[in-house]
Amino acid sequence: MITILKRIILSCLLLNLVIAHAHHGWSEYDQTKTVKLTGTITQSGYEHPHGVVKLNADGKSWTIVLAPPFRMENRGLSKSDIANGAQVTVEGYINRSQPDELRAERITAGNKTVELR
Repeated sequence: MITILKRIILSCLLLNLVIAHAHHGWSEYDQTKTVKLTGTITQSGYEHPHGVVKLNADGKSWTIVLAPPFRMENRGLSKSDIANGAQVTVEGYINRSQPDELRAERITAGNKTVELR
């Protein structure tokens, strides 16, 4: 019985390590250059582990990775602020292997700018 319990605990620990590694893969983003985009949100996801929106800007469709919803809410960015059709400006870093993906450090929606990190 103890052996089975140890295996379950070990499996859970290993799974958490894999999830944590996959979740915090920020090294994929080029932090040497900040990019600023202004455009219209065409798809909005206010979900865990990170919010994600599609943004039309500079004649291109971008995937913008945001902060976790609880952080956005705590800092005053509501789901309605980033709804489809909203005009926003995001600043962040481009993914090295996916050049149409940006990790946002801050977002300006309406009259407010929210730091996401």
